[in-house]
Amino acid sequence: MTFATTPDTPPEEPTMPPADAQFQALLIPRLNEEEIESLPRLTDKLARTLIERIDHAPLFAHAYALLGNLTYGGYGPDDVLDFAHRHGLAGACIHLLDGEERSLGRMSDGRLCEFADRARRLGLSIHLEISTTLRADVDEVVRIAGVLGVQHIRVYSRFEGMLSEVTTLIEQDLRRLAVLADEHDLHFSFEQHEELRSTEIAELLRRASHPRLHAMFDFGNMINACERPMDALSALAPHILQAHLKGVHVLPEGDGYGHRGVLQGSPEDDLPGARMLFELLMLGEDKPQVIALALEQENLYYAPAFRQAGEGEDPFIPYRDLSTTGIPAGWTRDELLAAEPGWADHQVAYVKDLLTSLRDIAVSQLDTTNSLAGAR
Repeated sequence: MTFATTPDTPPEEPTMPPADAQFQALLIPRLNEEEIESLPRLTDKLARTLIERIDHAPLFAHAYALLGNLTYGGYGPDDVLDFAHRHGLAGACIHLLDGEERSLGRMSDGRLCEFADRARRLGLSIHLEISTTLRADVDEVVRIAGVLGVQHIRVYSRFEGMLSEVTTLIEQDLRRLAVLADEHDLHFSFEQHEELRSTEIAELLRRASHPRLHAMFDFGNMINACERPMDALSALAPHILQAHLKGVHVLPEGDGYGHRGVLQGSPEDDLPGARMLFELLMLGEDKPQVIALALEQENLYYAPAFRQAGEGEDPFIPYRDLSTTGIPAGWTRDELLAAEPGWADHQVAYVKDLLTSLRDIAVSQLDTTNSLAGAR
């Protein structure tokens, strides 16, 4: 049976798209058909879980978002705590080298204890980071973690050689990390860091098969390894314990891709950041799997292509130095130091606004269901 409308009574246009359509539009703004098909429908069950996960989202500050001021401007780890506390975050991820002579790696044990006490008074968790898996560096971060009472450490390798040689060295290091983790009640998160692919790291962690060894998922580093963001997340998903959130502009280079850091969520940001954040929030059946979503704004950072599309099965992996963002061309040091805190503030506001929008859509889904139930 059909009903016709007269010209005097045109059909009413909905004032707002359904919650499910809003959900799709927020997570996939470019309306990629293939990605839309892979997105789950916003059911009542998913909406309730999403609300719960957002209400307890573990947003962390990341010291790299203030790296210029930590390197050139006199900031130290206490300033990272102040930033996290001011924004109501759950904790902070801090590299042992951040802050130069003021860094955690240069502090006396007494000063480290004072720092840990201050973090506890502010209600902030501390996660440590180093950029190596070499024995001496790992032993030192384990020692400092013991002084601070920290349980979570990010690592990544920087070996040079054929991929098969590099993965063999990493596998040996992972076995040692597993022993240290058991001995010292620690968890190590291995980051996919531009030169290794997520599939390769997932295989290494699968072979290690240790409950204290995990993955750190970075929003942009897979670009330099010639991977697609969602493919990388899918490959690492069973292992992800922590994540670095940031914005990236993709730069085609030869048969691969480099990237430049941009403000997360800006028009230049090429990443499916909203979709990745949603997927990370939803990892874990009975409880959230990801314990730290670190806000690592890296505006003006540059990293070249490390892997190529047609490189073969056992490519050469070049040595890479520590990641850093110097004073960009056309900028003065004072201009960089003045602008950087605002970029960090921008990311916190963007991510919180995104979470609020997702939560509002989930609430709208439940309100619609309740309204339909009441109409019956």
